[in-house]
Amino acid sequence: MTAVDGSNLTGRMWLRMPLRIGFMAGLLAVAACGTGVTGTANPAAQASSGQARAAAANPDLDPGTSLGSEPAPGFRLVNQFGQPMSLSRFRGKVVILAFTDSQCTTVCPLTTASMLEARELLGAAGDQVQLLGVNANPQATAVADVMAYSRAHGMVSQWDFLTGSPAQLQAIWKAYHVYAQIQAGQVDHTPALYVIDQRGRERKVYLTTMAYASIAQAAQILAEEAASLLPGHPKLASQRSLAHITGLAPSAPVTLPALPSGSLTLGPGRPHLVLFFATWLTENSDLRAHLIALNGYARAARRGKLPQLVAVDEAVTEPSPGTARAYLQHLGRPLRYPVGVDAAGRLAGGYGVADQPWFVLTSASGKIVWKHGGWLSASALQAAARRARPAASAG
Repeated sequence: MTAVDGSNLTGRMWLRMPLRIGFMAGLLAVAACGTGVTGTANPAAQASSGQARAAAANPDLDPGTSLGSEPAPGFRLVNQFGQPMSLSRFRGKVVILAFTDSQCTTVCPLTTASMLEARELLGAAGDQVQLLGVNANPQATAVADVMAYSRAHGMVSQWDFLTGSPAQLQAIWKAYHVYAQIQAGQVDHTPALYVIDQRGRERKVYLTTMAYASIAQAAQILAEEAASLLPGHPKLASQRSLAHITGLAPSAPVTLPALPSGSLTLGPGRPHLVLFFATWLTENSDLRAHLIALNGYARAARRGKLPQLVAVDEAVTEPSPGTARAYLQHLGRPLRYPVGVDAAGRLAGGYGVADQPWFVLTSASGKIVWKHGGWLSASALQAAARRARPAASAG
């Protein structure tokens, strides 16, 4: 039987949001019914139709919901530099507007990564696209909070992350049908992302899904929508299939690149304690101290025959491909456990990662027997591993 420990889940979970927002749920229902395209002899149109069907059938991807051309509600806030900003300032540009928790460790980093990649896919035409974030955290509303998030995710010069007083933010959330509240000490919010055209009209709304492997697909959909609004409809730098990407479950052997070099293997054959993390956790925690403290578990595991600890960096949400490597090089202390790289996010999907950090204990037969969101001390991890040892050792 799988034991799930969620008592210290620190992330801002979004999965309940569409149920709370009837408006969004209705829009998504309309979108799901409206993606069919009648037959055509045009190969390009057929390819586009096939991509649309693939996106609509992909459970980890929101193909977007049309909003017609209603005027986007205006607002005036300040960005991460404390500079006053208004939505009307960006008339003449396509705006990609996301509602982002300034201390998020769950879905928001996926949204941020997809926004940035979408603009990059547009090449030079990306200069005509403005990335905006509106703070969706009811408590962490200071300019320092949105700057800290921007810095951690390499977005300081890539977007304007806007914040204001709680009253100002609540008015904007209401205008955009976004739920944002504190529930049981955690921030719950709708992971909404809007595309607004050059005349300030809402064109589409998307809901980010908690699927690391789909970040690039979501970026492509955003880029295609922006391109359809830009002069000349620029072609994207690259395109990929929008079909569902399966995760790499613990039952499947997988070899990952290791840091600083080499490779490591996960999967059945022996139990593992896997830590999923990203370097942007420095915004909310002392990442260096936590990683070094886990050396204590690694030593105890060797002495007490507990599952080997393996750390995995979620590279798809890092500011750049080399971020984790550089961070570990300057850690100042060696780690006594291997660190791998989940370059495409498929391992996170297969292991059910829903927060950062995220611990998963797998059995020798490749089953998940325990998982936990949030940091734990080495001693707490040892205790959890001992409790789950019978299940983890099962063949």
